[in-house]
Amino acid sequence: MKPHPKIIDRIIESIRESQTICIVGHIRPDGDCVGSQLGLAIALRNEGKSVCCWNEDRIPEKYNFLDQDGTIQKPKRGLTFDCVIAADAASFERLGSVGQFVLDRKLLINIDHHESNTRYGDLNWVSAREPSTGELIFRLLKIAKWPITKRIADCLFTAVSTDTGSFQYATTRPGTYHVAGELVRRGADLAKICNEVYQSYPISRARLLRHIYSHFRLTHDDQIAYFWLKKADFARTGAETSDTEGLIDHIRAIAPVVVACVFEEVEPKLTRISLRSKSGKVNVNEIAAQFGGGGHPAAAGARIPGSPLSVQRRVIAAVKKALNAAR
Repeated sequence: MKPHPKIIDRIIESIRESQTICIVGHIRPDGDCVGSQLGLAIALRNEGKSVCCWNEDRIPEKYNFLDQDGTIQKPKRGLTFDCVIAADAASFERLGSVGQFVLDRKLLINIDHHESNTRYGDLNWVSAREPSTGELIFRLLKIAKWPITKRIADCLFTAVSTDTGSFQYATTRPGTYHVAGELVRRGADLAKICNEVYQSYPISRARLLRHIYSHFRLTHDDQIAYFWLKKADFARTGAETSDTEGLIDHIRAIAPVVVACVFEEVEPKLTRISLRSKSGKVNVNEIAAQFGGGGHPAAAGARIPGSPLSVQRRVIAAVKKALNAAR
């Protein structure tokens, strides 16, 4: 399904009328968020716009090769913008502290692909059928006829590749391969992207993996796999929270597992959960929504207050209920 042309035309027109633009992403930015922000930022700078990119959290180390000139920064006070563009953020709250720094703007544009998006922008282009926001940014640049340079191609290929699980997730569509092929044709460096993103990680992450394989648990006839990441685990391994991206896939890949869950301690009474489903009958977006979160049918998350044991019991119970209903 092609996006409604009117909303894209309105977005392009609004960007063309703007001179100062801030592109913001969600807390704990992933490859889709980082690649989308940077790809769009480079394109708009090439069009003569004054562009900055703000995130609450530092980008994961493995994406540093995309941002060699330090475009993505922490937010600064006292700046006003003609236009703020939120990329890959399902709600205004997902922007974290950045949200408070971009209140002084003429227009807020929301470009995203999460089913749970709350349509918080003045202009909202939300296409839940697309497997990545990077694909939306690619279509935006094509329609606007803004050149897609080699650097932009690297950014957008990284975005599309990471959010489709290297084109393995069921959300991947024929058009996704077409977009990927176009980006390779425009100079995306596959060898470099694959090496940096998938085949090179710090020793601290290997230590974290060892912890996970030693401590994951199975329940409900081995259909549910889960593990905890406590602050002490990060301290002991020397890992950062950015090292956790993709760790859930290691337990999701266990054959009988249908739903995988990671419980991560944010504060003593606040837990971040990540959920992954391998079944079209179990929608983890609906499970996450019960706890104030959201995402996609196959991948979702939430931040849940309460004691760790209470959070674990409630989430596992909700997953069991969903699995039983899917039988």
